[in-house]
Amino acid sequence: MTEPTTGRPSALFDEQRSAEIVAGSFANTPDPRLRAVLTKLVEHLHGFVKDVEPTPQEWQAAIGFLTETGQTCTDTRQEFVLLSDVLGVSMLVDTLNQRSGAELTESTVEGPFHVVDSPPRELGDDIDQQGKGEPCLVTGRVLDPAGEPVGGASVDVWQANDEGFYDVQRPGELPEHNLRGLFTTDEDGRFWFRSIVPRHYPIPDDGPVGGMLRATARHPNRPAHIHFEVSAPGMRTLTTHMFVAGTPYLDSDAVFGVKPSLIHEFATVDDPQRAAEAGLPVPFRWVDFPVTIDRLEHGAQE
Repeated sequence: MTEPTTGRPSALFDEQRSAEIVAGSFANTPDPRLRAVLTKLVEHLHGFVKDVEPTPQEWQAAIGFLTETGQTCTDTRQEFVLLSDVLGVSMLVDTLNQRSGAELTESTVEGPFHVVDSPPRELGDDIDQQGKGEPCLVTGRVLDPAGEPVGGASVDVWQANDEGFYDVQRPGELPEHNLRGLFTTDEDGRFWFRSIVPRHYPIPDDGPVGGMLRATARHPNRPAHIHFEVSAPGMRTLTTHMFVAGTPYLDSDAVFGVKPSLIHEFATVDDPQRAAEAGLPVPFRWVDFPVTIDRLEHGAQE
């Protein structure tokens, strides 16, 4: 068959040139980044299909899975984020975009339970509104790469309760904004608050992502952790976790979010004076989480 007189390669479908033909349809895309991304997407997707050779029934099942994933999303549940998490894509994207020097605190995934309107709280406040679980004191200090304190930094924290649930998973049953808080560091970069030791928990597994995990004999569990999002003017925002040392699933996190540097001991404190100063019973648990964030002029993007 001869080529069209336009001088362009034929757009008639051909198995061997399928990716080239489809990618060619994006040639006039004004945004060069969009054109490059779509071209690579087509190349890899066509390569995958040629490698796997799915039957029409299997391809329809895949489309049905993605459709159900979208239909499962709500204002408080993002099933596509969950799918990205369990496939390790969220961690890969985070790692590619958060390469840092040895002196910086490592990042990890945000997860599906962050809320934009985290309630502002005073340093030392108790973020637990249930009065259940093992009380703990969380302290820390935000520093720049030179070891200088970052005063006025925002420290947004959120975590699961002693049964492994976030407030948005049990609306009406758990207090709104339970175990959440937005703190501001003092002039020395320090922050501290009271909470409870979080529990390990399963990610939501009653939807299509859970079905995929069961079909592949994977468990849905995450080790116990507290989420942190730290930001300040002129600094690169850091999203990370602090994992509880000794918690189950540290070596098999369902979303691949664990990094050794983020595992911290929650020490037991049996000192009445320190308990009184912290406003906690005896004994209580204590963990210190120093955070070092990068400056934007170091080539980072906010």
